[in-house]
Amino acid sequence: MNIIKDRVKILDWYIISKYLGTFLYTLTLFVIIIFIFDLAEKLDDFLSANLSVWEVITLYYAGSIPYYVNMLSPLINFIAVIFFTAKMADQTEIVPILSGGVSFNRFLLPYFISAFIIFSANLASNLWILPYTNQLKNNFENTYVKKNDPSSKSNIHMKLDNNTYIYMDNFDNKSKVGTRFSLDNFKGDVLTKKLVADEIKWDSLKRSWKLTNYTVRHVDGLKETFESGSGMTKDTVLDMRPDDFSAYDNIFENLTNKELSDKIKKEKIRGSGIWNDLLFERYKRYLHPLSAFVLTLIGVALSSRKVRGGVGLPLGIGILLSFAYIVFNQFAKMFTLKGSMPPLFAVLAPTICFGLLGYYLLRKAPK
Repeated sequence: MNIIKDRVKILDWYIISKYLGTFLYTLTLFVIIIFIFDLAEKLDDFLSANLSVWEVITLYYAGSIPYYVNMLSPLINFIAVIFFTAKMADQTEIVPILSGGVSFNRFLLPYFISAFIIFSANLASNLWILPYTNQLKNNFENTYVKKNDPSSKSNIHMKLDNNTYIYMDNFDNKSKVGTRFSLDNFKGDVLTKKLVADEIKWDSLKRSWKLTNYTVRHVDGLKETFESGSGMTKDTVLDMRPDDFSAYDNIFENLTNKELSDKIKKEKIRGSGIWNDLLFERYKRYLHPLSAFVLTLIGVALSSRKVRGGVGLPLGIGILLSFAYIVFNQFAKMFTLKGSMPPLFAVLAPTICFGLLGYYLLRKAPK
């Protein structure tokens, strides 16, 4: 504690309190505005579903507000830094600090302490909070808001392991029911078992699948045995879950870190085409919070000079750059999911490019 007191001076506490206070105030203001617009947009969906106020709060906004906070954090972080730093420069607070023997690098210390606090909060949120709150938000949207969107996936081919392949004509994500299911077991290139069922349904209580009206054909060289389950049902355990066939594009946000890691391992075997989606989600959780440092650096370098017109010009440039950062992130994501850009590079590219911009602006900043 004494080390912190020796390192962090009164000036540092002043800047840290300004930084975090402006950040929290601006973030709260933006969340309230988004809440009002979101409520106005979805009010008809809430009323048509006959949901109570408590159900809307606990089933939807308990999940959506953390999502909006995480999404807005880089933008608000940038705006907060530029706003209060430009105000300090406009009130001629920075010049005496630098003239009093404080180097510009030392002046940046409280900014990066604050950025580290925001980085830590975002990282903890990405890893341990958002996967659970996103489940609330996405399940609610898929059930009540996107109720008219297609909920089924067709012509599903999947490799469960090195010897097992499955096919389904259609799988409905709401009822958790698949039709015209078949499973093939191979030993090398030789078929050893073929199972066909008219219907396969997920039993959430037993954590298993239920086959209806099935037949099983066992092949042992020239010998074959046939098992008929016409009009009957059969429980079976398969290494697959309903979310493996999800038609919704927000399913990966719901996965915990362990579930995400397990799915990545399975995808190495299955090759179902979601490899880049999974890797992008993993890297994003760990690396996106680094934007707190990059945007702080740009914000300080951009707004620490006193300019004619007060805080308006730096704030306008800051808002433009922050939106450019968000757009850059979205383009990088699309090039990964729809193109051939490596997921790790797509996640790091905006941070690297804006980090270089921040370094350039830092070199040009008044010292």
